[in-house]
Amino acid sequence: MVVFLFLAIRVSAQTPTTDPAKSINEVVTAENVEWGWLNPLRGDKSPAAGKLWGDRTKNEPAGFLVKFKKGFSSPPHIHNITYRGVVIKGFLHNDDENAEKQWLPAGSYWQQPAGEAHITAADAEDNMAFLDIQEGPYLVKPTSEAFDNGERPINVDKNNLVWLNANDIEWIAEKSNVKTAFLWGSHEKNQLRATLLKLPAGFKGKIKNLSPNFRAVVISGKVTHQFSKKDDENILKIGSYFGAEEGAEPLLSTEIETVIYIRSNGKFKIK
Repeated sequence: MVVFLFLAIRVSAQTPTTDPAKSINEVVTAENVEWGWLNPLRGDKSPAAGKLWGDRTKNEPAGFLVKFKKGFSSPPHIHNITYRGVVIKGFLHNDDENAEKQWLPAGSYWQQPAGEAHITAADAEDNMAFLDIQEGPYLVKPTSEAFDNGERPINVDKNNLVWLNANDIEWIAEKSNVKTAFLWGSHEKNQLRATLLKLPAGFKGKIKNLSPNFRAVVISGKVTHQFSKKDDENILKIGSYFGAEEGAEPLLSTEIETVIYIRSNGKFKIK
């Protein structure tokens, strides 16, 4: 009976939808990312992993970058927790081992449920993705331990994203030409959610954070960031990260079109 109860809990466990941690004003530029191995036991046969926030080796939310060499293809495996990913460079495939290759280009999104057997492959000279987990540790396990947690995998090519502008949403200034695409989560109070924010070339404005937990990663382009006019400017290239405390209004400006992944547990406004 004890074993049966354990299995039932294991199979039905869902990914956390809240994060009690409070974000702070912080920046990690692409040049200052700390790199190691995603799977240390495999050494240089493993993709490289770069920390943005949190600790993927502990039971806590974390965001990190992953670099894949050209031709990389993992053996079939599962993960103990669900993760979401956005392609930053190159082409990535994440699916059942028998599925035809669906190469996701930069700007695409996918979700890999805990317990679901799959492979991951890379096809370009330079491949990089951002991964977002709501619990840890992030582990790789054999398919013999596969289970169904009730969630389903998602692969969304960047060309299938639906972008909304100020005519569709109230928290973007009408003249800003900013667009957004919702990726996952819920807009209920205190619930985690993630969106892609597309800033046009020449954008100058603010993001007002109204949530306790706000984290942002540059997916494409480049943005100049300041926490206030008195603070130093940070040039955030792809793979850079910034967090913001509740009530903060970081200043952003762009010279080229820039896409930012934003994970929060509340609202924010573009001003």
